Amino acid sequence: MPEVEQFTSSWSALRRAVAHCSEGALAAPSGCRGWRNVDLVQHLAAQAQELLIALATPAETAPTADALSWWTPAPPLPDGRCEQDALLRRLSDVHDGPAPVAASFERLAAAAERAAQLSHPDLPVTARERTLTVRDLLGALVLEVTLHHLNLVAHLPSAQQPPDDGLAASRKMVERRLRIQLPPQWADADALRLATGRRAPTPAERTALDDLGVRGRMLPLSFG
Repeated sequence: MPEVEQFTSSWSALRRAVAHCSEGALAAPSGCRGWRNVDLVQHLAAQAQELLIALATPAETAPTADALSWWTPAPPLPDGRCEQDALLRRLSDVHDGPAPVAASFERLAAAAERAAQLSHPDLPVTARERTLTVRDLLGALVLEVTLHHLNLVAHLPSAQQPPDDGLAASRKMVERRLRIQLPPQWADADALRLATGRRAPTPAERTALDDLGVRGRMLPLSFG
């Protein structure tokens, strides 16, 4: 699936999942340590704004990264205790409940999705201090969107899950970036959660990772 369509599919699914969250679900813990779902949605609103800015501001230099190299896997895993996380929680609490946070995200997310569809895929843009084409930026963001969707539904078993094609594309990106093949019997969602520290491995899963060699023993890693 082309990058723009892949991004739109994953982004639209995340928008729907947020829209269907009750106030109780938004107040529940997310799959990101130290964050409630409302904090996650506040973060997503900021990311939608960043995407809008990137798409509206063409770069003056040639691309220096592609969808794969844009990611830098590294320890440590987020623990929700840094100053930025504390600020995020304060911003979430400024609103009169979690519903306005979700409404703000939806407005920005709809605009970002439309801007992505209208942007020329070969246009160079700058995001996180790197220049890459719109095509590569949207391709890279499929992974981020999918991971955040997994965070949102981590404790909401009845919520809409990420689309299968987004999960498969994200797993492939993680495996290519790490130059490793995760056990094929693992479901894509489990493989992503385990590789990025969103779920602790069982003893058998830890053994399977260790059996992959040095790179397997390095997992989990944070993608940022």
